[in-house]
Amino acid sequence: MLRQFFAAGLFVAAGTLVQAVAESYDYVVVGSGPGGAPLAANLARAGYSVTLLEAGLDLGDNKNFSEIANFIAAGNDEKSRWDFFVKHSDDEAREAKYEKTTWRTADGSFYVGLEPPEGSTRLGIYYPRAATLGGCAMHNGGICTLPNDADWDYIAEITGDDGWLAKNMRKYFEKMEANEYLPSDAPGHGYDGYVNTTISDPGFMKQDSDLQKLTSQLIAQTGGDAARDVNAADPDRDQSTGVFGMASHADKNGKRTGTNTLLKRTLADPAKYNLTIQLETLVTRVIINWEDGKPSATGVEVLRGSHQYEADPFFNGTRGQFGRIFAKKEVIIAGGSFNSPQILKLSGIGPAKELEEFNIPLVKDLPGVGENLGDNYEAGLQALASKPLNGSAGATVTVFLKTPTARKVRNIQAWCGSFSFEGFWPGFPTDYGTSQYECAMVHINPRSQAGYVRLRSNDPQQMPEINFNFFAEGGDEDLTELLDAAKTFRKAINSVGEPITPFTERHPCPGVNQECTDEAQKEFIKLQSYSHHATSTCAIGKADDPMAVLDSKFRVHGVGNLRVVDASAFPKVPGAFPVCPTFMLAEKASADILADLKNEK
Repeated sequence: MLRQFFAAGLFVAAGTLVQAVAESYDYVVVGSGPGGAPLAANLARAGYSVTLLEAGLDLGDNKNFSEIANFIAAGNDEKSRWDFFVKHSDDEAREAKYEKTTWRTADGSFYVGLEPPEGSTRLGIYYPRAATLGGCAMHNGGICTLPNDADWDYIAEITGDDGWLAKNMRKYFEKMEANEYLPSDAPGHGYDGYVNTTISDPGFMKQDSDLQKLTSQLIAQTGGDAARDVNAADPDRDQSTGVFGMASHADKNGKRTGTNTLLKRTLADPAKYNLTIQLETLVTRVIINWEDGKPSATGVEVLRGSHQYEADPFFNGTRGQFGRIFAKKEVIIAGGSFNSPQILKLSGIGPAKELEEFNIPLVKDLPGVGENLGDNYEAGLQALASKPLNGSAGATVTVFLKTPTARKVRNIQAWCGSFSFEGFWPGFPTDYGTSQYECAMVHINPRSQAGYVRLRSNDPQQMPEINFNFFAEGGDEDLTELLDAAKTFRKAINSVGEPITPFTERHPCPGVNQECTDEAQKEFIKLQSYSHHATSTCAIGKADDPMAVLDSKFRVHGVGNLRVVDASAFPKVPGAFPVCPTFMLAEKASADILADLKNEK
């Protein structure tokens, strides 16, 4: 019944369903992911009227999304999916070698591979996003790891804003976290926040099993232990390597926490905070008012209805009900690294030449909007043991490495266990059976952020063109670091001995004890690497930086009453997993906005 109300274009207001009539609020927040959800909740809890706009439905009670162990089902669920298809380069010959290329067949289904049926149309590299209340924090793997301190310090350095220093950002982590795996006096952690954190159960290390033996070899090669706190407030954490417990934004019962749960808690609070959530509401552009010759955001235009965006599997081209929603104070965009720059450009904020091409009146020439797209390169050392592997299903650990050619800080985060993960495609992943073992590697601080998100037209329902331009700069150096990590993991798992060994490696050096060249392995990684942590398309930077979009307080350069608060704001990819850093970013934005309001008084 509730879903029927939502589908009718209604919204939640202070815990009650009412007709969408009141269309003026202090703050209009666009997007309910780890940027928008905490920000909307915090502003409402501070006493301001807030509407939060979400293009999808609320699936928080669906076990595919509410239970972290079901993240594969969530990622494949059509009810939330926005199916983006991207490129890794402009080299068509290189693109044609990506083994998980997705095609649309003549009968409308997907084909994944390099030999599609006749009549198929190439779509590209699959990159699913989540259109649901809570955003991509509702379909991700849930890994909650803070970035290297150097990543925060870099933002402070380029902006001159010491609020971004790692030592100052830590308080936002403490505010948001509800830690469930440490004593309540452990420094640097929070215990009363809205993001419950747990770690993979280290108890498997006390059991005699194949997975215990493999993890023991990882520890022998790299150090650490399976119970070590991956988010410890360690002054030397940027150099801290070896095995750690894998932290997730889930509670001890395996329930996802963070975005959806915080919003529901805020709506249900007896204080009756003035928060309105409008579902199935696609924002098409920001309304701009000109006063004294200066542009200022005063609201947004929307399309109300189901399946309004081309990335939605059920999109059929119909156009929903047009509406306007006004902001008395600010409009805050939190649509993610693909949709936030698209919304800005459709509003006349972006590269002047691109906007002119699509007859969009120029509000502010900001060449950096949609540029600087970055992501973590991901690859894996995947192999099949000589026997089925026994041990706990939760025997998965995090491993940090600092490879020989790393720059100043550790540069690889991996997660190792008996699983198969080789990127995203419709129906992912491939299960290779009970003998499978993988260390999935995430490269930290890629040298290249040469990707882009660019308009295909001025139609707000059409997906933009997305090209990550992987390895465009410093490619050989980054590939060397990934290969050196693979060599470390190969040595560790092959040291475990019979009857688990010998392993039959699947990639990057297929076979049993093969002698693959470094060049061949790096070529495989270059062609088959994948990603799902897009950032930096509305990057923070100083006003005199021509590619900067935001100032250090998330304000769009040259446009009043408009901010962007999501992963697109990071000037560089933060660490290996951006979800918890984005929660922290939202907390900082909340503090900055409330401080501005206090100063106005």
